Amino acid sequence: MTNNDSERIKLESGIARLGLDVSPVAIDSLLTYMELLKEWSGTYNLVAPRERGFLLARHILDSLSVAPWLVPGALLDVGTGAGLPGLPLAIIKPEMEVSLLDSAGKKIRFIRHVGRTLKLSNIHPLNQRVEELGQEQVFANITSRAFSSLKDFAKAVRPCAGETTRLLAMKAAYPHEELEELPHWANLISVEELKVPYLHAERHLVIMSVSNQSNT
Repeated sequence: MTNNDSERIKLESGIARLGLDVSPVAIDSLLTYMELLKEWSGTYNLVAPRERGFLLARHILDSLSVAPWLVPGALLDVGTGAGLPGLPLAIIKPEMEVSLLDSAGKKIRFIRHVGRTLKLSNIHPLNQRVEELGQEQVFANITSRAFSSLKDFAKAVRPCAGETTRLLAMKAAYPHEELEELPHWANLISVEELKVPYLHAERHLVIMSVSNQSNT
């Protein structure tokens, strides 16, 4: 058995344990994305060197673990970096339009390369800061693994969130203090404990919504 066969089996098993129905084509694309991450990480500093041997659990399956909480409609991934969690979600959900936003040009160049390689017509790489987005589009889902605090995340994405938009912030330990610091217009829906296959670490998903802009 080759390493690629072994990774495919492990990826398929992990996806099954997450309860997701993913096509063989999407499995192929996820494996290719992992190879591109390894290939480009050294030059583009996409993933820390110590984590490159753990891409499947720490980045791919971790990203896919939020899929059950997405609602129909477009997704904005803020501070996407190497495309996490947005790219894996776009790969398994070709019907979902996914905007991948990051201020680092080299990371957006990598994402564009992935999009061309995998022929992903549903991704929209954006090389800008979230504050520059404005109110041109309201997204159904807004994700992030990168914000330092829930308060900052909610404040930054509020202009492109409607009343029904789901804010999905990925965290490690349960963020007790950050939850207490949320502004009154940020509504906590739930905090879900994520069980990521092969990952022996705490993971939580904070699901929020924001009140109407006029209600400051």
